[in-house]
Amino acid sequence: MSGSLTVSGMGDLADQFDAFLIDQFGVLRDGRGPYPGAAETLSRLKQAGKRIIILSNSGKRSAENDRRLAALGFDPRSWDWFLTSGEVAWRILRAESVKAKIGVPRKCLLISRDGDTSPLDGLDLERTERGEDADFILLAASEGDVYPLSYYEALLAPAAKRGVACLCTNPDKIMLTRTGTAFGAGRIAELYEELGGTVRWIGKPFADIYRTALDFLDDIVLDRICCIGDSIEHDIAGATGAGLKSVLVTTGILETVSDDGRRALFVEHGAMPDFIMPKFIW
Repeated sequence: MSGSLTVSGMGDLADQFDAFLIDQFGVLRDGRGPYPGAAETLSRLKQAGKRIIILSNSGKRSAENDRRLAALGFDPRSWDWFLTSGEVAWRILRAESVKAKIGVPRKCLLISRDGDTSPLDGLDLERTERGEDADFILLAASEGDVYPLSYYEALLAPAAKRGVACLCTNPDKIMLTRTGTAFGAGRIAELYEELGGTVRWIGKPFADIYRTALDFLDDIVLDRICCIGDSIEHDIAGATGAGLKSVLVTTGILETVSDDGRRALFVEHGAMPDFIMPKFIW
């Protein structure tokens, strides 16, 4: 595509950068499991002496994702940090709790997946299952493959009516599942805004997660850091906003989108990748 250089794999790029921020879903794996060759490519990149952060719009905290990726056959030594939007949000909530020193714990309506409570673990918060009495909403994940959007509307409408703030820690509007795609937590957050609620977005393409990652890589200049992802709206736009180079892989959510369709998305989101790669291979 015009303006983006097409490369065949990471072997074409490794020497140009000292650090990589690599998306999880759509680059390393999908809802069924790892992409062929992804684990080997990640290990080879680390063996080449690169600093690697896996940067994910997962509402789960970092340690939960470390364990999950290792269980899929990825070598935990092949990344330096698995940084998730859930981890960034947890740190923000912890700092706010310490600063506020509130005597009575706030009630949080946690919307997560697979019974995951890690976004709240260790925080002085009380969990509620009802929008009617929540003090705030933590929107960490979607079960859009289980429940229709109307389920979330009924759950959230009472909170929106009361002006309860929502923290969305997974801005992805589409998620990859074992059976295909479904609406993600970002779509639920949009619904909350449509209901009149306010949302603070944490994760790609927003600044907090990039600020945290770059603090970790503070000894590396920006033009030697490259982001790799499958979403123009999140990965490529986020990299552009952070002043970083980027690679768009054509796996993941855009796998069936034509070249013309991708060009239209570049225009829509005001971001174009520096490189396009068919998949995360060496």
